[in-house]
Amino acid sequence: MEIADFLAPSEVVIDLRASDKRRLLAELARLAAAKLDLAPDTVSSALLQREALGSTGTGGGIALPHARLAGVKKPFALLARLAKAIEFDAIDGGPVDVVCLLLLPANSQGEQLNALACAARALRDPDAVRNVRRAADAAALYDALAKASAAASKHAAPAEPRAQ
Repeated sequence: MEIADFLAPSEVVIDLRASDKRRLLAELARLAAAKLDLAPDTVSSALLQREALGSTGTGGGIALPHARLAGVKKPFALLARLAKAIEFDAIDGGPVDVVCLLLLPANSQGEQLNALACAARALRDPDAVRNVRRAADAAALYDALAKASAAASKHAAPAEPRAQ
């Protein structure tokens, strides 16, 4: 699986403004809900419930907030670079400035793990993150992550065959 399987170039936001984690998640929920024809409050609530289990701030200025939702048919992502880094309760205690929101089908465990692992691998690549932070526009930001994802998927172990 590659980022391009669940993130479209039109789902990239550059210089998003949010003063704190709750407002950031609410804004991402609003944007995602509009794309998926879902209620923003439903998306926001699911994201906040997941954050209550533990922060999705993975360190190095990156966050991967995610939730499973009824009504989501296939993995969906929004990628945002923030105008200004914010506190996110990340595991390293640092602020977050790059956020990849993932919304996943409620009943698809394997697909969820693949999408989450794919995004995490791409955002662990220091060159990709540097390019995301330096991107002049949304297209360049998308390209930086898509290229890192494609390269990472070539080096990832092949998926185990699943029993039917």
